[in-house]
Amino acid sequence: MPRRKPAPSASSQLRRAIASAAARLMAEDGIADYGTAKRKAARSLGAAEGDALPTNEEIETELRSWQSLYQEDEQRERVHDLRATALEVMQALTEFNPYLTGGALDGTAGRYSAAEIELFADSSKDVEIALLSQGISYEVIDKRKPGLDSQLAIDWNDIPVLLSIYPPLAERQQPKAHHGGQGRRRARAEAVIDLLRETGP
Repeated sequence: MPRRKPAPSASSQLRRAIASAAARLMAEDGIADYGTAKRKAARSLGAAEGDALPTNEEIETELRSWQSLYQEDEQRERVHDLRATALEVMQALTEFNPYLTGGALDGTAGRYSAAEIELFADSSKDVEIALLSQGISYEVIDKRKPGLDSQLAIDWNDIPVLLSIYPPLAERQQPKAHHGGQGRRRARAEAVIDLLRETGP
C-alpha cells in the first residue's frame, strides 16, 4: 500500500503564507527590502515574533510566480527599461568600475524598482563631482550599510537609479547579500549588453 505524503505542518503552511504575502508587498507596494517585506507580511498574518520566517530565496520564488501571473508584460518591460537605463549610467560613470545589481539584474524588479548600481571610488565626493560635471543632480540617501561609503539617488530619463559607492578594495571582495541569504550578483556593462540582446525590448 503506497505511503501517504505527510500533510504540511502548520508552521510550514504559515511560512509559505508569509512568503506569498511578502512577495505581494514587494510586487504591488514597491517594498524593496526582503526583511521589511517579510516582517510586515508576518504581522499582517498574526504571526508571533518566534515563528520561523521564510528565507529571501523562498520569497524570491513567490515573487517570480506572482509577477509571471499578474504582471508579466509590465514587469518584463520594466526590467528591460531598468537594464537599458543602468547601461547608460554605467557608461557615463565608467571610471568608477560600475556593476549592475539587484532586481534589474536578476529579473525580479517591479514597477517601483530602481536600477541599482555599485561604484568603487576613493571618495563618494569623486562620484558627486563627476555627476555635477555632467549636469546630473543627485540626492544623498541617509542609509548606512556595512562597508558602504555612500548612496546617491539620481533620476535618469524618469527612471530612478540608486548608486551605492564602496571603497576600491571592496570590488575584489565577494559581495554579500544586504538582507542575508546568498551573495549579491553583480554584472559589468558588457554582461548588461548581453542581457539586453538576449531579452530584447
